[in-house]
Amino acid sequence: MEYEEKRVGINPIPEDPLGYLNAAQIFTYNRMTESGWHIKFVRRPMYESPLLFMTDSDETVLAVIEDNGYFNQQPDIPLRSSEDKSEL
Repeated sequence: MEYEEKRVGINPIPEDPLGYLNAAQIFTYNRMTESGWHIKFVRRPMYESPLLFMTDSDETVLAVIEDNGYFNQQPDIPLRSSEDKSEL
């Protein structure tokens, strides 16, 4: 999955990404890393809870860890892609 980077001045993965997570999310994160998943990026919207996105080892599936610790492989969250540029 190839996404266009639009951040200016901040990294897609903060220095302490687990600092953004609650206990349920950390539990899920630890279980998923044991299965080969890794952090792709952390979305940090203003006035909303941060979302940690993970991808599988092949980087073919993108998932989010919900606030309750649920590992959602089909999040209903719009994402940018390099195809979006052609619509501008």
